[in-house]
Amino acid sequence: MESVRWQLSDDCLTFYLHGRIDSMNAPDVEDEIVACCNDNPSARVVVDLDDLEYISSAGLRVILRLGKEHPNVVLRNASSTIYEVLDMTGFTELFEVTRAYRRISVDGCECIGKGANGMVYRIDPETVVKVYRNPDALPEIKHERDLARTAFVQGLPTAIPYDVVRVGDSYGSVFELLGSQSLAELLIEGKMSVGEVAHMSADLLKLIHATEVQDSEIPSERAVVLGWAEFLVDYLPKELSSKLCSLVSSLPETKHLIHGDFHIKNVMVQQGECLLIDMDTLCHGHPIFELASMYNAYVGFGETDASLVENFLGVPIEVAHELWDGSLRDYLGDVDEQVLHEVEEKAIIIGQMRIMRRAIRRTKNQAIIDKAREHLEELVPKYDTLEF
Repeated sequence: MESVRWQLSDDCLTFYLHGRIDSMNAPDVEDEIVACCNDNPSARVVVDLDDLEYISSAGLRVILRLGKEHPNVVLRNASSTIYEVLDMTGFTELFEVTRAYRRISVDGCECIGKGANGMVYRIDPETVVKVYRNPDALPEIKHERDLARTAFVQGLPTAIPYDVVRVGDSYGSVFELLGSQSLAELLIEGKMSVGEVAHMSADLLKLIHATEVQDSEIPSERAVVLGWAEFLVDYLPKELSSKLCSLVSSLPETKHLIHGDFHIKNVMVQQGECLLIDMDTLCHGHPIFELASMYNAYVGFGETDASLVENFLGVPIEVAHELWDGSLRDYLGDVDEQVLHEVEEKAIIIGQMRIMRRAIRRTKNQAIIDKAREHLEELVPKYDTLEF
């Protein structure tokens, strides 16, 4: 039906109202809604008003009767005009009503960062927006905002989103980053050297890892990594997989913060000071987990195809390797080469677990799987702990 369509997902029945709902079409709309509800009696009911331009008293009575049959019905994405009607008629007191989000476009905007969960675009010199891949990303956005606030309260230099918007069929978080540039941009434009970027990265990492929290809402990275090790039990020799699980589970469960996706595109520089973005991976745990993630971003993901790292970071693979080496050296400080080499290999163990699991589950790339297995078979027998 042109004025209403519906979708059933995860036991949630969503009705999308379109155009005008008035005395002419309200009876047909109600018939469609009632029939769908009768076919799905146990489903939660949501009415999406994003495309609704006008609703008359006849249309309001349809919603009112729906609410009597389904007391927990939710009205979402009401435009300013529709919300005003609902508020004036008392519907905002009878139902849970959420306003529609402001719509923006990123067409022609520069992409300054990307990750597993979304892309970051610069809208103008003062504003960036992270657009989420998941079209139902509102819970993710709330989670990331809460994590960013936790980090900010703990004294970490963190960009806090101030608005949620619609971008096409997706959602985005808007950040005000006046005159800022990412470390990647500064490096590419020649405004900072590899050594300067590595030093700034290491200083920021030390600050993050020195921050201890008790917030139970911040996830444990050890639990995540142990999941990777347990996943690989079916793909590695028994003795190797058993030791891998033991190495991870024996790491201390610390409450020190970890960014979880630290690289040159997730650090913005504003008036000489760093600001962290992309905080949805914030967690707590041993710093070796952070170093493993960095190793993958700068080296690991590019081992079988250098373009994967080059396209992701925007720098040649040789520069990415220099960044990894320089950041690790500055982070560890005055240690001898043997210690540095051991820490790097421990990071590689964790990093290759993630790479192998990812390749098995997503790309099915046998070359990547074989290379990761080769690393694990070589390095895991050498160590009795992943601590440093």
